[in-house]
Amino acid sequence: MTAQITNPASGVEALASTPAPAPAPAPAPSPPPSRLRRLARAALPGPAPGANGAAMYRRWWLPWLWTAPAIVCAVVFGVFPFLNTVLLSFTNAKPLGGAASFVGLDNYTRMFQDDDFWLATRNSILYAVIVVPLMVLLPLMLAVLVEKNLPGIGFFRSAFYTPVLASSVVVGLSWQWLLADDGLVNTWLEKAHLIRSAIPFLSDSWLILLSAMGLTLWKGLGWYMVFYLAALGNVPKELHEAAQMDGAGAIRRFWNITIPGVRTAMMLVGTLTGIGSLRVFTEIYMLGSSTGGPGGADRTLPFYIRDVGLDPITGNAGYGSAVSVALFALTLGLTLLAQRLTKEDES
Repeated sequence: MTAQITNPASGVEALASTPAPAPAPAPAPSPPPSRLRRLARAALPGPAPGANGAAMYRRWWLPWLWTAPAIVCAVVFGVFPFLNTVLLSFTNAKPLGGAASFVGLDNYTRMFQDDDFWLATRNSILYAVIVVPLMVLLPLMLAVLVEKNLPGIGFFRSAFYTPVLASSVVVGLSWQWLLADDGLVNTWLEKAHLIRSAIPFLSDSWLILLSAMGLTLWKGLGWYMVFYLAALGNVPKELHEAAQMDGAGAIRRFWNITIPGVRTAMMLVGTLTGIGSLRVFTEIYMLGSSTGGPGGADRTLPFYIRDVGLDPITGNAGYGSAVSVALFALTLGLTLLAQRLTKEDES
């Protein structure tokens, strides 16, 4: 490379050569990937060619890695017990283990011929038929009452929600004390001269069942009230204001605006309550003792499953599993019916 240099004394320009810069050294070749790395790249391919940003460093299996604990728990505590119950329903297995033989459909044949099974089924269905409509409507009315931001309304919201926080056993013991022959309810009624003798809340089969329903309603009102409070927040206030200006009263606005606005929440509450009603156990056990009422007349399906399938001496785990499958089929049918009704309302 040459450059022109001017001599300040003579003014003669001269050509001078300057050394060219040395070329940059070539990068050292990277070592070939190990065999293990090549196998890992082949088995765990990277993202799609068009990916950019963080997705360029994300493997396809990464979402499965995050969901793996939930999937494992669902399989271990949900899918496997269900499949095992179905298999046991075709055997004569015992609750404490031991040899079990295949009996085919004998357990299901016995179940359909068992009067105690049909009595428990009747109690469960009756429980759902009475509790579900009340649990759908009463929390909604309660939510409408406490929806407005009035002074001190937070206290009432907390008071209505308090039973939800209490244990079912504690609530059951409290109701035993209230409904006993010498309990608070009978004592107050006798002192008010409204009754002559104690009402047998805890000894009459029908009263035990109705008392258990009351306990379920009292404990669940606050929980489903929260559902409706969230749904009521999505109902436009302008509809109420316009209807009020047109002369519509509170009841008419409730039926024509509030209920259509929370219809989806009502379907959800009905489904959850129906499933819970078919699975009720603690209320019957606490109020009807370990026998499920006099002579077992108040036993529900979960209660009956415990008696016939889990008794360490006379229990038959295979027969109890067959009744469990019947309870699952009944619950699934109720859920599918609720979903169908929901789709019809939305359409």
